[in-house]
Amino acid sequence: MITTQHITAEQLHETLKNIKVGGSACHYSLKKCEEFVPLINEIRELKEEKNAVILVHSYVSPEIIYGVGDFVGDSYALSKNAMQTKADVIVFAAVRFMGETAQILNPEKEVLVPAALDGCTLADCIDADQVRALRREFPDYTFVCYVNTTAEVKAECDVCVTSANVYRVVEQIPNDKIYFLPDKLMGQNLANEMRRRGVKKDVRYFSGTCYVHEEYGEEQIFRIRTEYPNVKVVSHPECKPAVCEQSDFVGSTSQMINYMMETESKEFLMLTECGLSSRLQKEFPDKRLVGTCTLCRYMKSNTLEDILRVLKNPAPSDRVLIREDIRQKAARCVEAMFAYTRQ
Repeated sequence: MITTQHITAEQLHETLKNIKVGGSACHYSLKKCEEFVPLINEIRELKEEKNAVILVHSYVSPEIIYGVGDFVGDSYALSKNAMQTKADVIVFAAVRFMGETAQILNPEKEVLVPAALDGCTLADCIDADQVRALRREFPDYTFVCYVNTTAEVKAECDVCVTSANVYRVVEQIPNDKIYFLPDKLMGQNLANEMRRRGVKKDVRYFSGTCYVHEEYGEEQIFRIRTEYPNVKVVSHPECKPAVCEQSDFVGSTSQMINYMMETESKEFLMLTECGLSSRLQKEFPDKRLVGTCTLCRYMKSNTLEDILRVLKNPAPSDRVLIREDIRQKAARCVEAMFAYTRQ
């Protein structure tokens, strides 16, 4: 018997009415909410019927986050949620590499990714063959991969990290030779942070970038600080080192949220994907976001329609399937991250 709690258009509008990011893309009128509600309520019913859980990254659209999401957060938090869920089906509204991480940790569960665009500029920039070649070139290095990588790449690396724990994990690795991949900007920020901490690490890094975060520059910060002298600038470690150095705080999306919550300032420039700004407008209506943000076409390709579709009748391409030998090797890489963060 289904006992799902339905939502009304008025309730959804009350939740989303303060969100005004990216022009009309994230502006929620009552009429727009009326269009979403039938989809949301049908998804809620199907979730209960199929014992499914929906994990949602903070960069995904607000109607998904607040309409159907069971767990919302950054890649690290969602990886832990995936391990703890008792659901039979995991719908991961994000990008495919995150769904793969859920499958790595939950081989007995069905994992579905509803994103229409099957990609990520970071995850797509390196493959397992390239990692194997790099390991031959740098045999004495510990290979650290960002979570924004495929299962095949994780399987070739020693330990996985997220933007929330990268500094903590690398600092604890006993080897002073680190090869970080695939993000060169995060690699540069990692090397700088180790020097700031007085930790001796020879950090080499690959050449990939996130197309969203590499767009931000020092001139944007200068312009905003000129107009808003009391603004707090908050950036993601996938941004350029010069941007991070000019920021008041650098961290993962969950760390950004905590910083905003704990800081008395009323004005913030958030240098990350617009989805986080949407969350902040909803959850901290007394704070003011200034400047602009950038949309990720891959994260925003998740829609309510596709979530409903994969719950009803998933296509083969929606399912995350990982060869077992690769999954086991990738699991050791991810579990090494959890071991370091427990220390």
